[in-house]
Amino acid sequence: MTPNDKTNIILTGVPASPGVAIGKVFLFEDDELVLIEKTIPKNKIKDEITRLNQAIVKTKAELQENQVELNKMLGKSYAKIADAHVLILNDPMLNKDAVALINEGNSAEFAIYKVTEKITKAFDLIDDEYFRERKHDIVDVAKKLMRHLQGKQKKTLADLDSESIVVSKNLTPSDTVSMREVMVRGFATDTGGKTSHTALVAQSLEIPAVVGLKNITSQVSHGMSIIVDGNQGIVILNPSKETQENYKREHDIQAATQKNLEKLKDLPATTIDGKEVVLGANIENPEEVRSVLKHGANGIGLYRSEFMYLTRKTLPTEEEHFSNYSKVAKMMMPYEVIIRTIDLGGDKISKLGLMNIGQEANPFMGLRAIRLCLKYPDLFKTQLKGILRASVNGNVKIMYPMISQIEEIRQANDILNQAKIELRKEGKKFDENIQIGAMIEVPSVAVVADIIAKEVDFMSIGTNDLIQYTMAVDRVNEDVAFLYDPLHPAILRLLKTIIDAGHNAGKSVGMCGEMAGSPEFSIALLGLGLDEFSMSAIQIPKIKNVIRSVSMKDAKNLANELLKCSDRAAISGVIKKFKYR
Repeated sequence: MTPNDKTNIILTGVPASPGVAIGKVFLFEDDELVLIEKTIPKNKIKDEITRLNQAIVKTKAELQENQVELNKMLGKSYAKIADAHVLILNDPMLNKDAVALINEGNSAEFAIYKVTEKITKAFDLIDDEYFRERKHDIVDVAKKLMRHLQGKQKKTLADLDSESIVVSKNLTPSDTVSMREVMVRGFATDTGGKTSHTALVAQSLEIPAVVGLKNITSQVSHGMSIIVDGNQGIVILNPSKETQENYKREHDIQAATQKNLEKLKDLPATTIDGKEVVLGANIENPEEVRSVLKHGANGIGLYRSEFMYLTRKTLPTEEEHFSNYSKVAKMMMPYEVIIRTIDLGGDKISKLGLMNIGQEANPFMGLRAIRLCLKYPDLFKTQLKGILRASVNGNVKIMYPMISQIEEIRQANDILNQAKIELRKEGKKFDENIQIGAMIEVPSVAVVADIIAKEVDFMSIGTNDLIQYTMAVDRVNEDVAFLYDPLHPAILRLLKTIIDAGHNAGKSVGMCGEMAGSPEFSIALLGLGLDEFSMSAIQIPKIKNVIRSVSMKDAKNLANELLKCSDRAAISGVIKKFKYR
């Protein structure tokens, strides 16, 4: 029985970009990276190396065209995705090893395949999801090289129409952008994760997407009916008429809801009995500010500064930090911009020429974030000076990540004071009273939040790490991910401890983890006393709508009931009861 004989075939993947798309499959079959074995005579080896170099030149030109398109569509920071591909193409390992294989009498195609295989195997050993996903970028570049070596035409998505849902093994960021130009409804891929470049572009373009489906390309045919549910991370092949009608209703409801939510853009996030909270956005680059303002945020609760380090070969300078942060601060005035100092591991920074650090057995708990900055204060000071200088252009605040003990805050502040002294000597202005905050994402500081609160101006809870460290659960491990529970009694009590500690010290407490952007948790967090919610910009209207529809009194009652619960079943019962009041 073929897939076309069955209805409602449900495939589960990774929700890469929210929304629901209903349409017809456009099967985009990209070139495979195939091993081509061919012996090259000694007298033709130089010609073969020349052929490789010509393919590299053509591929570089293609990548530069992609860069222009990404810049036009999404801005300079997303165009740096193409920069990353150029860096891969220029990698000495790729060129040197490929030439060495050709000198042994192998074809250029064989050399590219073998070198790519070697590099991707090394990437498979990396623990960090973001960097592990870069394996697909390497394969994308290798496929382009292969195509140019073989003189094949570039495959395009020119035949797409407005009903198309693209299904492919993988999609490059430039493919994703071209989808937007013809208003494709959504896409689904065999490979990829939430942090893949393609997923990030899809989120920015607001195209519903599910990735990591493993073998969807082998289960579909061109023109097959398909539903992509980017909210739940599922794809339905050959949906029945009833399923299509149900999803059509859901799609229409979501569209109508979104239209109504847009009306909330300029309204405050205030409960029906007058309690107002701050709704901020999480961003990675200045180009995202347009979306932040469009969705009605009143601040940047988390500016992830790592993006400045990930698509280059050298460390960013003080001037680059200053320019980048100033742009955001000016655009967001008078709202706050909380800049988190770099949260990267030493193995990533070493690639930028700072130091030579070997592969760590457990990088998530190794030399990263504030630990890295304290070990290499010059690296830290360069960023701090850039942030300080940008503070004259807006309401800028500094936040230290992965604090595990109070001594780290004090050491970081010592380096901050050194940066201030240097700037004064240089005659450069900055906000002398710039506020300093700590991310509460390690259980050790959550337990002593009352001590931490006295040392900082504000605190922000990073629930992603706090939950997985507290629960000892790797949330991207499919075998144990079900144990990752934001409403576990221990997590609720820990959140209450942190928020109360902040308030007792007269400090505000925010949250910048995924939990803050989930409507199902909003009322409980409000009742626990959270002052600021920071999330993906697209989630802001949804959270604002929830907050404006409830009283602070009811939210507190819900939180108090949840804190009395001893297990998840009891918690679910309280929430269900609350919904039906």
